[in-house]
Amino acid sequence: MIDPFKKPAPSFDDPLGMLMACHERILGHCETLLKLPSHLAEHGCDDEASQAARRIHTYFSTAGRDHHEDEEQDIFPRVAHSSAEVAEAIDGLRGQHARMDEMWTRLEPLLARPDGIADIDGLRALAEAFAALYREHIATENALIRDQLQHLLSEAQLREIGRSMAQRRNVDPDAL
Repeated sequence: MIDPFKKPAPSFDDPLGMLMACHERILGHCETLLKLPSHLAEHGCDDEASQAARRIHTYFSTAGRDHHEDEEQDIFPRVAHSSAEVAEAIDGLRGQHARMDEMWTRLEPLLARPDGIADIDGLRALAEAFAALYREHIATENALIRDQLQHLLSEAQLREIGRSMAQRRNVDPDAL
């Protein structure tokens, strides 16, 4: 049954809403990642572990990468100059993106071949650090979007951002 009260997912005409919805998906994948080491220790690399690793790997290799590019190429440049406070927050967020990317380069090969993970404690530590950084990052971004970005970006800029996000995902922006 379709829930008539369920809010529809944001679309490219609401790029800030899409970013915040993506944050929820990122947190969900981080939660799965945090469970993976214990599952591997208890059950080995069974179908459930393989599927979880594949979903996490696919998400952060595609949508997660697109999400960072949305921010770095479309959002941050348009607002970084608006105030010293926003510029400082964006500098911090960019630094976190770099640290996330570095952690991902270590996580990615493990998740691509979960049957080859030998150091479960190492995976656990890396997963915990990755998830903690994402939680902090998302809390900062959500507050920035909610409190400032939605007021700083014009309707025309939001349309441009939505079109760029669509193109990044190989969606024809003219079909929107």
